Amino acid sequence: DDRVSSVSVQQLIEQISYVNKAKMIDHIGSVEEGAYEIYNCVEKIIKQDILGCEMIELEGKDLGSKEESTVPEEEVFGDVLWDAHDEQEQMEAFQQASNSTCELGFEKYFERLNDLVAAPAPIPPLLVSGGPGSGKSLLLSKWIQLQQKHSPNTLILYHFVGRPMSTSSESALIIKRLTLKLMQHSWLVSPLTLDPAKLLEEFPRWLEKLSARHQGSIIIIIDSIDQIQQAEKHMKWLIDPLPVNVRVIVSVNVETCPQAWRLWPTLHLDPLNSKDVQSLINAECNSANVKLTKEQEKKLERHCRSATTCNALYVTLLGKTIACVGNTGNIDKTLQQCFQCQDTVSLYRLVLRSIQESLQSDKEKGLLREMLCVIGVSHNGVSESELMELYPELSSAVLASLVHSLHKMCLLTYGCGLLKFQHLQAWEMVRLEYMEEGESIISAYRQRLVEYFTMQLRVLILVCFSFNSRDRVTWRSADELPWLFQQQGDKQKLHKCLLNLFVSQNLYKRGHFAELLSYWQLVGKDKSSMAAEYFDSLKEYEKSCEGEESMICLADLYETLGRFLKDLGLLSQAVAPLQRSLEIRETALDPDHPRVAQSLHQLAGVYVQWKKFGNAEQLYKQALEISENAYGAEHPRVARELDALATLYQKQNKYEQAEQLRKKSFKIRQKAARRKGSLCGFALLRQRALQLEELTLGKDTPDNARTLNELGVLYYLQNNLETAELFLKRSLEMRERVLGPDHPDCAQSLNNLAALYNEKKHYDKAEELYEKALDIRRRALAPDHPSLAYTVKHLAVLYKKMGKLDKAVPLYELAVEIRQKSFGPKHPSVATALVNLAVLYCQMKKQIEALPLYERALKIYEDSFGHMHPRVGETLKNLAVLSYEGGDFEKAAELYKRAMEIKEAETLLIGGKTTSRHSSSGDTFSLKSALSPNIFLEHGQR
Repeated sequence: DDRVSSVSVQQLIEQISYVNKAKMIDHIGSVEEGAYEIYNCVEKIIKQDILGCEMIELEGKDLGSKEESTVPEEEVFGDVLWDAHDEQEQMEAFQQASNSTCELGFEKYFERLNDLVAAPAPIPPLLVSGGPGSGKSLLLSKWIQLQQKHSPNTLILYHFVGRPMSTSSESALIIKRLTLKLMQHSWLVSPLTLDPAKLLEEFPRWLEKLSARHQGSIIIIIDSIDQIQQAEKHMKWLIDPLPVNVRVIVSVNVETCPQAWRLWPTLHLDPLNSKDVQSLINAECNSANVKLTKEQEKKLERHCRSATTCNALYVTLLGKTIACVGNTGNIDKTLQQCFQCQDTVSLYRLVLRSIQESLQSDKEKGLLREMLCVIGVSHNGVSESELMELYPELSSAVLASLVHSLHKMCLLTYGCGLLKFQHLQAWEMVRLEYMEEGESIISAYRQRLVEYFTMQLRVLILVCFSFNSRDRVTWRSADELPWLFQQQGDKQKLHKCLLNLFVSQNLYKRGHFAELLSYWQLVGKDKSSMAAEYFDSLKEYEKSCEGEESMICLADLYETLGRFLKDLGLLSQAVAPLQRSLEIRETALDPDHPRVAQSLHQLAGVYVQWKKFGNAEQLYKQALEISENAYGAEHPRVARELDALATLYQKQNKYEQAEQLRKKSFKIRQKAARRKGSLCGFALLRQRALQLEELTLGKDTPDNARTLNELGVLYYLQNNLETAELFLKRSLEMRERVLGPDHPDCAQSLNNLAALYNEKKHYDKAEELYEKALDIRRRALAPDHPSLAYTVKHLAVLYKKMGKLDKAVPLYELAVEIRQKSFGPKHPSVATALVNLAVLYCQMKKQIEALPLYERALKIYEDSFGHMHPRVGETLKNLAVLSYEGGDFEKAAELYKRAMEIKEAETLLIGGKTTSRHSSSGDTFSLKSALSPNIFLEHGQR
């Protein structure tokens, strides 16, 4: 009721208001609204303060359509596939490893590590060895922190390997991640192979390239490297001579260190001395206000003298066990129980049993067992929400209590929001305690997870892969289900799972190429048969696609397949799916949409590898043109296209042209990096707060108006349309006052507001504002200016959407003129504009006007791409429709036959002819009849 409920709440609110990093949400309303408010707040903090969203990048740019604004940005260092989850897992592993406040006498080890960095080259890797739980991860993470603080020019690449058989222990992913880190720091842009064998070959070359450019040292640290399967085979680059300024440090358990590596210089972690033992135990006891007697301290010192009882993990666990008893419990009894545990696994068992005894019922004890077992048999852990869905009787209160106890006692930890075992010894204890029956009980728990994740996919199968259900295939389903089938040895179900297009797409897009390939090898399929099966699945899925969104999703799947085949080296098979992806995007979106540029770029990449440089150059130039129009000349996407062209020219020995493009790209990337750096973290929040205060109280200035426009764009992208409208309106009003109503900046605000109203389906308002923006830009800008072309395009599309076809015609004609002035009369972009205009005429039943436009477009496409290009085929098909409707059936048949020959040539690239989905009847010539019953909609979207 808008009243503070108690004095204590009032005091809490007052305290929070003085805390810099606290955020208070003042909300009056329903619980659901409050939860939604909190969600939005947390999302905003993640985007702005943690991810450092580059809001200034939108400065001076039009909003465009919502779809255009939300095109997912891929990593711009080559065409690499980056897994945010894998990267987040590494960041969390590093933070967890460095969490301890105790140094454990590490100073002597720090000196040895420092000596390694300073030693003259060449020098083999340094081996940090010790028993399980001896503190190797803690030592390395603490030393990394010191290096980052005192040697800012030193580049440190680290990887912490988790449990064996988890994602973090997969060699191909480790090498890929380290290679990507090198690429990011080197400013060298090149396509990155995902083939595991080639990755292994290329990594030393990347290391050589970066070492030649980097001013300081480069240190590569891999913790628990012996947990990688076949580590010697997959990490063979370690035995090769390293560049002079590169140092490598790897940690291993003494028992599992490969024999060949034992000859390397070794830093062995000694058991803890009595002083370190006392320091660790006192730290844990002090945190719980527990005071030990002198006699108890002496008993502990005597106990912690053997090799297995004086390692860091054992002593830490011992200290936590004592601290849990507290001053009210019987410490002597607890010590007596602990002294019977002669290694970490047995001490973990004691900890688990004490947690069991604290539970109130057998039901809770059973749930504890189930929790730990399903976490243990999973690939990468299990989330809290998944546990509650797996066990509906598990309440959130019980789960929270269990997780708190298990986390506090070093049994479980969080990684990427998943619960997993904090140490290998904890998992070993759970196996001994709960899974003594061996493989049969493990298989039963795996089957429980298989059933759960299969259920997650069932909805998608039932609705024939509808667009909205594709989100059900999360990274969790893709991570766990195929791996579980592999562990169960169920090849048939694994095969079926792999043919779920969204599962395979998810794995591939996150760079899990080697994992995907290993699954196919397990089911006994070679590369070619795998490619054919995927293509057949896609064709079957295409039959169920209805509507624009579904087609966009289909285009993504075709692109993923094309990229996958390219990475497999199947270049001829990769062309057809990439070409199909391009066609669909041009049809379902717009020929100038950024995703079309993405398709062009990927297709060009195949032609480069195929050494068809002429084809590749044409496609890269088209992609560059679209990216510049969509994002502006200084966007990282533009830099990507420039780099691709530069690499192409270099392969053709056109070094001067390549160098010019490289310099231009480098400047764009430098500027983007500086901009990103200045906007990261809490600095962004403070900057925004200051700007808003200044905007509220300050004068009207062009800069303030620009910032208001920028904030409007920010809220628009967050889908907060009401707030976006307020900022955009204020920006427009301020610009009109300061700059005058005819200034180009006013046109930008008008354009942005129009896009917003278009999003809200207020088409009349959008039309009025687009018309005003067009009027200003026509008078103020050059006839071929990108901003003018931008407004022309969006107003034309709006007219068409509103059914005002007569008003759309002159704008589509103007679009043709602009492109002719910009690129010349024979450019493919002009042909695309001609097709768009022809489409419009067909919708207006003006086939006579459409015919010469299609014919001219056909000539341009044939001259640019050759007579067998798919765009030629589609244009022939459109001309066949016109001839058929005009009564010239012979010509229609001839044109259609030519179109089908091109289509059949395309399908042969996949390894066999495919039956066309289109019949020979007159009303089925359309490219994608599923989009609309109108015969000409294929033209309409083109």
